[in-house]
Formats: sequence, C-alpha cells, structure tokens
Amino acid sequence: MTAAVRALLLAAGLALTGYGLYGLLGDPYITDPVDVLVWGFWGLVVHDGLWVPVLCLLGAFLVRGPVPRGWLVVAAAVTAVGLPAVLRAGDDGGNPSVLPLPYLRNWLLVLAATAGLALLVALVGRWRRRDRAVGYRNRAVRRRDRAVRRRAPREDRS
Repeated sequence: MTAAVRALLLAAGLALTGYGLYGLLGDPYITDPVDVLVWGFWGLVVHDGLWVPVLCLLGAFLVRGPVPRGWLVVAAAVTAVGLPAVLRAGDDGGNPSVLPLPYLRNWLLVLAATAGLALLVALVGRWRRRDRAVGYRNRAVRRRDRAVRRRAPREDRS
C-alpha cells in the first residue's frame, strides 16, 4: 500500500472517529459525557485485558486448526453482543416490548448455525485435501506401474 493511500485512510478514520465523538458527546440524552468516556475506557480494558487474552489462550492450547479457531472467535463475538440480552431476558420492567424475543434460544441457534457452518467448511477442506492426496498417490502408482511393465530385452535364440 502506498503512503498516500495510508494517509488517506488514516485521515478518513480520524474524521469518522471525530464525527462519532461529536455526535456522542453532543447528544441531548447524554447528561454526563464523562460517564460515557469512563464506560468506553473500561470496555477497552475488559476487551484487551481479559477477553482477547482468554480467547487467544483457548485458541492456542485447546483448539487445533484454523476453522475451529475461527468459529471460536465468531462464538465469542456473538456471545459478547448477545449475552446482555440473554441475561436480561424476562426483565422487561413492566414493558413487554423492551425484550420481546426468546434471546437464549436465538443465541443458541446462532451458535449452532455457525458451528454447523464451521463443520461444513472443515469437512470440505478435509475432502479436498484427501482428494489431492489420492491424486498424488495415483500418479505415483502409475509411474511405478510404468516402470514395472517394461519388458526385459529379448534374448537371442540362435
């Protein structure tokens, strides 16, 4: 990537960050912007200090292969997003439209669907590797058979 493209992407990212902060801190519903900054700081600390190291350690020591590790990342992200709704299910504060869905069931369905997709990707990868290995073996057998089928020179019968 050229330096000009990197500089352009950096400027665009900083502009979007500034716009987001302007909208966040200028929102009339936010009465104490310092609380938002403290919440963001602790969110960053929990993410980078706890969530990512635990995920990396699990991936490194308990899971083998890129597909299960990828699914572990997806499952962690889905859990991070969905867990607050799962834990608050049934706590609607008298307003049934606050949390109207069966979040535990939906969270488990999403985990099951992504696990099924990961399993399918792993099986296709294994099938393709097996076919490549069989192809290599067949070529080696054909070469060996060609070498074996050569006839010995004829003997002179005179």
